[in-house]
Order: sequence, then structure tokens, then C-alpha cells
Amino acid sequence: MKKYAVMTDSTCDIPQELAQKYGIDILSFTIMLDGKEYSEREDLTPDRFYELLDAAQGMPTTAQITPMTFEEKFAAYDAAGVEELLYVAINSGGSSTYNNALFAAAEYGDAHPDSRMRISIVDSHTYSMGYGRFVIRAAEKLAAGAEMADVGDYLKAGFAQVEIVLSVHSLKIIKRSGRISAAAAFAGELMGLRPVITLIQGETRVVQKVRGDAKMLPALTAYMKAHAGERSPYMVGATKGASDRHGDARQLSRLCEEAMGYPPECIFRLGAAVTSNTGTDAVALVYLTGDES
Repeated sequence: MKKYAVMTDSTCDIPQELAQKYGIDILSFTIMLDGKEYSEREDLTPDRFYELLDAAQGMPTTAQITPMTFEEKFAAYDAAGVEELLYVAINSGGSSTYNNALFAAAEYGDAHPDSRMRISIVDSHTYSMGYGRFVIRAAEKLAAGAEMADVGDYLKAGFAQVEIVLSVHSLKIIKRSGRISAAAAFAGELMGLRPVITLIQGETRVVQKVRGDAKMLPALTAYMKAHAGERSPYMVGATKGASDRHGDARQLSRLCEEAMGYPPECIFRLGAAVTSNTGTDAVALVYLTGDES
């Protein structure tokens, strides 16, 4: 079996224990907040970032992973004898990281024409465990002896079916991040509205507004029930703020299990890169619109 390696980036929100179990190399995004730089997962745990963001004076920003970082990684794996390298990227519509990886791979190939390492780069078109889950599955398949081309086809088919639906208790960060218009966010604050936002094939839109926290989780559950494929696996994501103050992860898991007839595949934490755009009062569902191949 060919020697392989699997890489992704820190927006994937793969729990660290699973990354270690499957040997997944996660490249860190840089988060800038109040004049300081942090490397996600290296300098920041989710808990620490929630604390920093709640106390921050300014807005967080994220820096793309550079071509130089990718070339350094490619060189290290090549020197280690890796023959097949897979990198699964954050949605290319929201970050230049995917294109940076493509550029770096082309540059590395030109500079090392005798390299035997093949680099496969896949655009997830999504965020968080919307692609993190598939990176784990890809690592499982490769460990079982699957061909890289077949794994690439599996990923592309899977990403075409991934949907995320999310909401927030506070519009402060999501308003300033530009995910919904400032006018809509301001009206929502005055009226106590909570947006139900979908992310499908890299596109975000507000599909519903519900009044008050009590209606938010049932609305997310109903949306997933109406749009998920039959027996689709699903996952519940939440921030510490949401879990502590509102018990969202527990409540949403219970509501979804009642609606779908089976429990979530996992409950995961939203990381710093995602929370930079949603704030620390976010909750999300990740599911598929069809059957998993």
C-alpha cells in the first residue's frame, strides 16, 4: 500500500482526539484579535477563544494559510517518503486558502520534477464538521487500502450533499462579520428575532426568522427534518457560551433525536475560525441531503 498523508485546516472543527486517532494533520489558521495574533489549536482552545471574544473590544479576523506554509508541508512529506498526499480545504468561496494550496502544489511540482509524491487538493465548499466529518471518513478509507482517486470521488460526492443550518442567540458578531445585512440584524435585535441561516455549496442565506430563543432550536430541527435525506447522519455543533447559558447542545440533540428517530452522530465544538463569524452564542446542525455513498 502506498504511503499516504491527510491534511486539512483548522476550520474543520475535528476534535483533537479524532485527529490524532486518524493521523490527520490540521494546519492552523491565524486569528487576530485586539492587536494580538493566535494560531488556532496551537495557542487557542475553543474555551479560551470564547473568553477572549466575549471580552474583546474589536472584531476578530482570520488570515489565510499561505503558499509558503503549504510548500513547507509538501517538502516535509516528500522527504518522509509520502507518495499520496490529500489536502481537504475550507470553502474556497470564503477563503483564498484553497487557491493558495493549488498554487503551492504547482510551484512545488515545477521545482521538484523528480518527486514521486502526488498531491490531491479538494475544495469542500463548506465549513466546520461539514467537511471535518468527511476528512475523517477519507482517512478511514485510505487506511483500509482505498485508492486516492476513489477517495477524491467520494469526497466530491459527499460535499455536494452537505448542508449546514445554524442560528445565534446574539446578533452582535454575525452582524459585524457581514453574514447578514446590518439592517436585518438591527431589526432582529429590536424585535427579538433569531435568524435561521443555511450554508449550501458555499452560499449562505437567511431562510427564516423566529421570535425569541425558545423557538430557535425547534426551527433548526424542523428545517433539518424537512431537508435531510432519509437516515442521513447528522451532527450537532455548539459553542461553550450556548451550551452553558442555554443548554443548546443537549436540547438540540434531544429534539433532533425525537424528530429523526435516531441520535446525532456526534456533538462537536465550534472552533475559533467559525466563531469569529458567528459569536459565542451559536448552534448548528450538519447533515446530508441524500444517501451517503
